[in-house]
This record gives sequence, structure tokens and C-alpha cells, in this order.
Amino acid sequence: MKTIIHLILVILLAPFIGWAQAPETDVIAKTEVTRLGFITGRWQGKGWMYGQDRVKREFDQVEDIKFKLDSTAILIEGKGIAEGKVIHNAMAIISWNKTDNNYSFYSYLSTGRKGEFKGELIGEEFYWYPAENMRYIISINDKGQWYEKGEINMGTSWFQFFEMTLDKQ
Repeated sequence: MKTIIHLILVILLAPFIGWAQAPETDVIAKTEVTRLGFITGRWQGKGWMYGQDRVKREFDQVEDIKFKLDSTAILIEGKGIAEGKVIHNAMAIISWNKTDNNYSFYSYLSTGRKGEFKGELIGEEFYWYPAENMRYIISINDKGQWYEKGEINMGTSWFQFFEMTLDKQ
């Protein structure tokens, strides 16, 4: 009878034994993601973009960027407002993709659009590519501001269609 009781206790308690040890952080992911620490913080400023009608429009932008999951991921929340209306409401998660040896940039829009895109750190600039012929480049300028531009490849050259300059709050 004692043997049966002990067996039942072992079966019932076995799932909790693993909880006693904290899982180890993925050191490679943490190392690579922390290299993007220059973009973390709360940022606010202005930007412009060309619409499909080729009209240049200005907007106010806020970006809130934080390390998550013991610095193995970055959460980005951004909101753009023009003429009192939200024109851009997005969230992104950046993590390290060990298989492809680059960053995964997961983007989610309030419109329901979402996707996983390649990201890479080139020098001190973070590039992410929402399409084969499109790229966004994020850097910190000489004034310590977030500077981001969006470009589309028009065959032989890149055409800028987007720009943001934000101050750290």
C-alpha cells in the first residue's frame, strides 16, 4: 500500500519538480538582441510619408520600445497621428533567428495586417525589409535622435518615401 501511495505522489509531484529550476536564458539571443539597445526607450517627434497618391503628409509619432523576456526580445509600440486622427497604430517584436543568423521582425498593424520580416544590423543601423524591394533603416543621428527612413527600390536606385526624427523622452 505504501508503494502505491509513493508512486501516486511521485506522479502528482513530477510536473512541479521542473519548476524548481529556472530555465536558462538563451545567451546568443540575448547577446544579439541587446545590440539593438540603442533603440529602446520612449521616443516622440515628427515624420512625413508619401501616400499612394504621391502627396507628402506629415504626422506626429510616439514609439515606446522595451526589452522583454530577459532581453531576448524587443517590443515596439508605435502610434502616428495626423490632423487629430490615428493614421498608424502598430506593434512589432524583434527577436534573434538562429536558423538564418539574422533578426526576425514581427509586425502587427491595427488593420489586421501582420508579417514576419528579415532584420539585420549593419554597422550602427538596423534595417528591416517588409518587401523584397523595400527597406526601413533606423539609426541614432548626431543629435542623439531616432532617425528612420523608408525606401523603395525603383530598379536602379532607392527612392525615399518615409522619414521620422524622434527625441528620446
